[in-house]
Amino acid sequence: MPTIDLPRLHTDRAWRDAARRLIAAQIPPEDVLWTFATPAQDDLFAGTTPAPMPTAPITVPKSFVALADTVAWHADPERFARLYALLWRLRDHPGLMQDRGDPDLARLRQMEKNVRRCAHKMKAFVRFRDIDGDGPRRAFAAWFEPTHHTVEPTAPFFTRRFADMDWMIVTPDVTARFDAGRLSLHEGQPKPDLPEDGAEALWGTYFRNIFNPARVKVQAMTSEMPRKYWKNMPETRHIPELLANAERRAREMAEAAPSLPPLRAGRILDRLHEDRRADPLSFAALAARAEEENRRAEPGYGRIVLGEGPQDAALMIVGEQPGDEEDRAGRPFVGPAGQLFDRAAQTAGLDRRQAYVTNAVKRFKFQMRGKRRIHQAPNRGEVQHGRWWLRQEVDLVKPQLILAMGANAAEALTGRRDGILARRGMVEETEFGPVLLTLHPAYLLRLPDPAAREAATAHFRADLAMAVARLTA
Repeated sequence: MPTIDLPRLHTDRAWRDAARRLIAAQIPPEDVLWTFATPAQDDLFAGTTPAPMPTAPITVPKSFVALADTVAWHADPERFARLYALLWRLRDHPGLMQDRGDPDLARLRQMEKNVRRCAHKMKAFVRFRDIDGDGPRRAFAAWFEPTHHTVEPTAPFFTRRFADMDWMIVTPDVTARFDAGRLSLHEGQPKPDLPEDGAEALWGTYFRNIFNPARVKVQAMTSEMPRKYWKNMPETRHIPELLANAERRAREMAEAAPSLPPLRAGRILDRLHEDRRADPLSFAALAARAEEENRRAEPGYGRIVLGEGPQDAALMIVGEQPGDEEDRAGRPFVGPAGQLFDRAAQTAGLDRRQAYVTNAVKRFKFQMRGKRRIHQAPNRGEVQHGRWWLRQEVDLVKPQLILAMGANAAEALTGRRDGILARRGMVEETEFGPVLLTLHPAYLLRLPDPAAREAATAHFRADLAMAVARLTA
């Protein structure tokens, strides 16, 4: 049985070389014994005749190479066997790396995540101390106890971060030295007797001052800064005192908080309140303001398309946003979704000419593909921008009922966009008045299954009929 003893340094490359030879020799995983950094074993294939290197390259997915190069640094002694077993299976199943349900791959992915997390902790929690250097460059040293073998793959980060100084990171596993711009790796050693650093008191003062007692979450803190690292970090000696006094300090902060907003914030709040108290613009003034914004339209947006219909309509119908045809015509609901709405409304006994029809978002948002303008979904900021225009229209029309079609209309009118399928057919009381929620005609057009489309269309007609019945009553 081949016994593969891998070295402590350059472990990832040594594993790859060994795995290539084993695959070339057609040696199955169950016939291989993997060991790690055993001093008595110098030969890669101790006790056996070395398998030949493959004459042709072995093709594996790039994702497996990245996985192996990370998992090789895990502390689990079974990591090499697990990697080789997966490599053996990849010969016949090259798509295995995309199988999220495979337990072997899932285990290796978790090991990969653990190694990356350990490397992240090393970058965050290594604390250097100033030591006397022999050369012209300042010299620093640090002691660290990583969970996995992450010193070698993480050392290049420190060479980039601290390229202008000499340093040494000592761990029980591997020691990384950076002298005169050259990185070298050595066997680990016991914890050295490092001198006290005068900067640690300053660092402790900084840590105490950025600690927010009003947002103490011990479980979240220990998750991001595990306790095992505390003994080698100078700032953590202050944590027990900070936690003990957190409640008192939070109370003192609340009592000392200003009773008035800062001057700039106060002016903004006053302006918002004035906008809410002011009378709505007239339809003519609203149209003039839309024309003014249209002249300053940004690329990727159409013009502002205001609503149309009786200015004293009892029913206001709010869609999501104009489409390409609506933008070109300057009128809401004239494209395919509007035509579907008209047919459904006629069946439900709703006369569109008696309703004020508009959209929650006033501009057609698009992306150019060749000569075509492709519709883009609005983001939350664009919904909020349209909300000001919508409020002006509601204040002018004063409808008895608003019919909100789709998630964007629901968000603009009720503050929530979730659960439209569950909320449709229900009337919700809002700051705009009663709002009846329903589906958007565009949603019906996108349903691929005819049966599902017919069922959803029936629900849509029922909601329109409900709006008519409510207004009639």
